[in-house]
Amino acid sequence: MTSLNMNERARDIADLMAEESTGLRLAVSSLPGGARVIDAGVQVNGGLNAGLLLSEICMGGLGDIEYCSIALGGENWPGVQVRTDHPAVACMASQYAGWAIQVNKYFAMGSGPLRSHARVEKELFEKLHYAEDATCGVLVLEGRDLPTDEVAAYVARKADLSPAQLTFAIAPTASLAGCTQISARILETGLHKMETLGFDVRQVVSGIGTAPIATVAKNDLRGIGRTNDCILYGGQAHYTVRAGDSELADLAAKLPASASKDYGTPFYEIFERYDKDFYKIDPLLFSPAEVWLTSLTSGRTYHAGRVNVDVLKRSLHPD
Repeated sequence: MTSLNMNERARDIADLMAEESTGLRLAVSSLPGGARVIDAGVQVNGGLNAGLLLSEICMGGLGDIEYCSIALGGENWPGVQVRTDHPAVACMASQYAGWAIQVNKYFAMGSGPLRSHARVEKELFEKLHYAEDATCGVLVLEGRDLPTDEVAAYVARKADLSPAQLTFAIAPTASLAGCTQISARILETGLHKMETLGFDVRQVVSGIGTAPIATVAKNDLRGIGRTNDCILYGGQAHYTVRAGDSELADLAAKLPASASKDYGTPFYEIFERYDKDFYKIDPLLFSPAEVWLTSLTSGRTYHAGRVNVDVLKRSLHPD
């Protein structure tokens, strides 16, 4: 597949964030080895506009993301709308948080277009048949601690780049920018579940979706619960797919979050039920609440799932 130059696109967005850092309430710094760090919520407030740009970086500059009002249960909720004509690459080769960055006591989940250059997730990128040979790299971190020079050196070695060629953008889960960028994963969660179910996500030719934005939680653990619930119980995703009717009918039935045995209560409660062991949770839970799959072959659309406002309210607006 021809390179879509996501790292260069993301670098341009990062440059804009750096130029407008004061207005965006960001902090920009350079590590001793030369890596650039854009803080969107660790030691600064960050904000909603920073969240949009962070989300665009996550998608390698191939997603159009904007704030919108979403009608759910007779009420209007603040949310994001995401669309892309390159779903497999933008979502799975960039936005998916598939790179666990662990250096001594430092840990953060990495997403963004540097993944498509470093390709440490070999099995996934072999399925996607996508790779970039970039001269710069941008990685988004979801974490509470800023990356150190040691972290930058580790990532640079894995990516066969120098630290000075890297940009890190970071926001915690419990932050305005963090809440936005996670809700902007509405299409990615559906693509990831398709891949988990064995469907070739390269057959998905476009996607458009919406998800409410979580209220900022008091800590990141609670924030993980709220941000997940926005997708599991309030996310709606429409995909156009190059596939036949029987295949899409079967896929649609399995795709929504409600197809999981763990569906039905706020994510934080599910998390506690499994003794806060994330990996004990059914992996098929992580997908949009409601999906539509339109076949390019027949023109028919298959729909499954529903939003669940009651659970969403329990999560975002607890008593």
